[in-house]
Amino acid sequence: MEDKSSAEMPPRRSRSAFACALAIAAMAVATAGSFTGCSSKIDDSAQAASVSASNVTLTAAQRQNIHLYTVESAKFRKTFDTAGTVDFDNDQATSVLAPFSGPVSKLLVSPGDQVKKGAPLALVDSPDFAAGIDAYRKALATARTNRRLADLDKDLLEHHGVAQREADQAETDATNAEADRDAALQALVSLQVDSQTIKDIDAGRPIAHPAGVIRAPIAGTVVEKLITPGELLQAGTTACFTVADLSRVWVMAQLFGSDLAAVNRGDPAEVETGIAANRLSGTVDNISALVDPDTRAVQVRVVVENPGNVLKKQMYVRVLLRAREESTGLLVPVSAMLRDNENLSFVYIAKPDGSFARQHVTLGYRAGDQYDVAAGLQAGDKIVVEGGIFVQFMQNQ
Repeated sequence: MEDKSSAEMPPRRSRSAFACALAIAAMAVATAGSFTGCSSKIDDSAQAASVSASNVTLTAAQRQNIHLYTVESAKFRKTFDTAGTVDFDNDQATSVLAPFSGPVSKLLVSPGDQVKKGAPLALVDSPDFAAGIDAYRKALATARTNRRLADLDKDLLEHHGVAQREADQAETDATNAEADRDAALQALVSLQVDSQTIKDIDAGRPIAHPAGVIRAPIAGTVVEKLITPGELLQAGTTACFTVADLSRVWVMAQLFGSDLAAVNRGDPAEVETGIAANRLSGTVDNISALVDPDTRAVQVRVVVENPGNVLKKQMYVRVLLRAREESTGLLVPVSAMLRDNENLSFVYIAKPDGSFARQHVTLGYRAGDQYDVAAGLQAGDKIVVEGGIFVQFMQNQ
C-alpha cells in the first residue's frame, strides 16, 4: 500500500502543478491582452487627435489641383429675396357705400367694367331720394317767394309804404328761406342726384320717376360687386361696390430680423409673378412699425406699376428688395465653404509653411455666389476655393 501510495503520488503532484501552470499562463495571456487593448485605444485616439489638429501638406503634383483666393474687402449692395402678396393701392381704391336706403332695383355694372367718375353703378327705389327731391322743391319755392316779398317790401319802404320793421322782417325771412334751399340742394348732392335732374327741378320741369342712383366716386375698375337686386340697403352702412385704379398696386413683402436695417424707403424693388416673363419695377414706399405676432415678420410696402393689370389682388409674388446704400465686407466665393461633422462652416487657409489649416468662419449675407464672412478671416488671407474637398479627404486619411 505504501509503495502504491508512494508510486501514485508523483502523478497527482504533476497534474496539480500542470493545472496551476495553465491557470498562471491564462492569466498572463489575459493580462497581456488587456494591456495590448489599452495600448491600441490610446494610439487610435492619439492618431485621431493628431489628424484633426494637424495641417495638411500636399505634394507639388497635388497642389496643381488646388486654386487659392486672396480675401479682400469689397463693397456691395444687399439684395433680399422674399415673398409678398398683392393688394389694391388704397390711395386709389374706394369702397362705395349706399348713400340712401331702399331696395336695389337694377345693377348697371359688373366686376371688371371700367367706369368714369360719376358713372351710374346701380338704381335704388329709395324713399330718401324722393323725399330729398320734394324737400328741395319746397325749399326752392319758399326761397323764391320770400325773396320776391322782401324785394317788394324794400321798394315800398323807399316810398314809405311799409315800416322799416316790416321790411327787415321780410329780408330776414328771405335769407332764412335761401339758407334752407341751399341745405336741401346740398342734401341732393350728397344723395348723388345728377346735375340734369337738379336743373329740371330748378326749371320746374316734372321728373317722371325719381330713382336713386349709386355713382362711382372715382374713375377705375369695378373690382367687387357686393349687392344683388332686391337687397335692402342702409344709408351710409351697406357696402355696394369696390372701385379701384389698377394701374398701380401695392405689394406687401415680408422681412425678418437684421435684414430690416439695410432696407429704407425709396429703395428699388422688382416683382416676379411667375406668369409674366418680365420683372415689374417698384419702390419701397413704407416699412411697418409693427411686427406680425404670428410670423415675426415686418411688412414692407412696395408700390408697383401694373401695366395690363398683370398683378391681381391676393396674388403671391416674389419680391427682390435692393438696398441703395453700399455695404462693405469680406466677400468669399461660395465654393470655398465646407462643413464639418457638426455642420459648422470652415475653409482651408494657406499657411506660410505651405500647409493648409482648417479655419472656422461665421457667414453673413450671401451676395450672389459669394458670402460676406462676418468673422474668422482677415483681408490678405489665402483660402482654397477649388479642391477643398480633396484637402479634406487628405486630412481625414
